[in-house]
Amino acid sequence: MTTLFSRPGVTVEAEDATLQVVGDVDVTLAADLAASGVTWLKQADLASLTLDFSRVEKASSAAISVLFEWLRTCRQREIQVQAIRFSDPLRRLASLAELDALIDHPSATLAV
Repeated sequence: MTTLFSRPGVTVEAEDATLQVVGDVDVTLAADLAASGVTWLKQADLASLTLDFSRVEKASSAAISVLFEWLRTCRQREIQVQAIRFSDPLRRLASLAELDALIDHPSATLAV
């Protein structure tokens, strides 16, 4: 596993075809978190990947914004997103925001 970003309480890690956030994302870190993943996605030679937010225990719109930035980059790079994994609290927030279709069918064509 390669650590792409690390601050107390939150990291972004990459391993094989998975980009993972560990810890709680807040607005002060969201841009840097997103940028670390975007840089990796632009350098990686991937046809598909999984975006894993299953270890983000605090529901946060900042985490959702990081996800959207990574999805935009995947679309630009023609990387198919096989799965998006969310923790239960983050899944509830995404569902409240009516993002169920995105979560359940990440390779579907959605405007993000």
